[in-house]
Amino acid sequence: MFRTLASTRAALTVLAAPAFAQTPAPAPAAPTPAAPTLEMLAGVQDWTTLFDGKSLAGWSGEGYEVKDGAIVCTPEGRFLRTEKEYADFVLELEFQLKPGSNNGIGVRYPGNGDAAYEGMEIQVLDDKHPMYHNDKFQLAPYQYHGSVYGIAPSIQSQKENLKPVGEWNKQTLLVIGDHIKVILNGETITDTYVTGLTLPDHKEHPGSKRKSGYIAFCGHGDFVAYKNIRVKDFSPPPALPGTPVNTAPAGFTALFNGKDLTGWKGLLAAPNDNPFKRAALPAADLAAAQAKADEVMKAHWKIENGALVFDGKGSSLATAKNYGDFDLYVEWKIPATADSGLYLRGTPQIQIWDPTNPEQFKHGNQKGSGGMWNNKAEGKDPIVLADNPIGQWNTFYIRMVGERVTINLNGKLVVDAAPLENYWAPGKPLPRTEQIELQNHGNNLFFRSLYVRELPY
Repeated sequence: MFRTLASTRAALTVLAAPAFAQTPAPAPAAPTPAAPTLEMLAGVQDWTTLFDGKSLAGWSGEGYEVKDGAIVCTPEGRFLRTEKEYADFVLELEFQLKPGSNNGIGVRYPGNGDAAYEGMEIQVLDDKHPMYHNDKFQLAPYQYHGSVYGIAPSIQSQKENLKPVGEWNKQTLLVIGDHIKVILNGETITDTYVTGLTLPDHKEHPGSKRKSGYIAFCGHGDFVAYKNIRVKDFSPPPALPGTPVNTAPAGFTALFNGKDLTGWKGLLAAPNDNPFKRAALPAADLAAAQAKADEVMKAHWKIENGALVFDGKGSSLATAKNYGDFDLYVEWKIPATADSGLYLRGTPQIQIWDPTNPEQFKHGNQKGSGGMWNNKAEGKDPIVLADNPIGQWNTFYIRMVGERVTINLNGKLVVDAAPLENYWAPGKPLPRTEQIELQNHGNNLFFRSLYVRELPY
């Protein structure tokens, strides 16, 4: 939505200033395909309907009405927001425009101020209308439909995915961590991670750092209609699940059944412990190497009293399935002086070690477990020492979104959305999906209650 004055055209008068019209904007990054996201969402059961088709129950604001089974912005329309706040979510809806329609979807909106700055605003606009393309004004790329206004452009300036005005469009909006993805009529038009972006409008956007807020429709009198509105909440769960050992909490899947090694495989021997080298293996070579690794796994990983137990020999343990973005619970314990860790997407590592072992003080073990030890910068060391005494069980809650990882240890935040650095290929992106690994460092290890919730991306 353009910034509000008396009318859309009044707003355009301000935006048409030469300095604004000539503001350079980076070209949008090539978006990832929509199909995997939509396929994952197709399996989600517990959506929440945000509009009953009859009333504005569950919404708060002014200038919107229900007409013909849709929420419609009237000439008095300003903001209409949900009564509940959302942190991480996927929003699905249908919308209809008229010629020149101008609106927006506010996310993590605090309930006051300009949604594009105090929260973030996803542009809703008939962006091909001549009023936005003339000798006095031209849309900037970050003003086209689907853009994160002032923050990240959609590909609408290059490709038109909106249906003709008067027809209904279907849109999926993903807001998880700093990841925002917009799928319009089955095709991705925006796919960005907002942390660290150079902002094309050169303005402050404090809302890009907000963790939660309202979902809002932003308007200044232009007609826009919305219907079939539903949301799936992917907000971070409590730090501890509170369920019996090896019993996944609601929405999670157990990676370990407490009885056998179903769902696990051995880690391939070097150099194929490197996920990039592993991916390059011919299928026959991969299968042969995996068979050998599985023999080693079965010899050294056992199940005792509902726990995965490593005897200190052999190799690391890996999930049979690859994972992209996820929430993960892991309970672990180690004996004195032991050392271990977790690999995410096949990449080292979330550190596990004995913080009282003087032989490793030079490496920083006294700071505690949970840091991403192979990082050279942010996230290398835990924020606080949160380990339980040696021999007691500890609980990790880990969230990975894009390349950023948040880690809680025993209910305390130890890493706050730091990027996991690529150990195998420094400076290059991590694999988009890969296995989770329980690291062997030549000592006894104990793991249980491993639960994962896959996040759409």
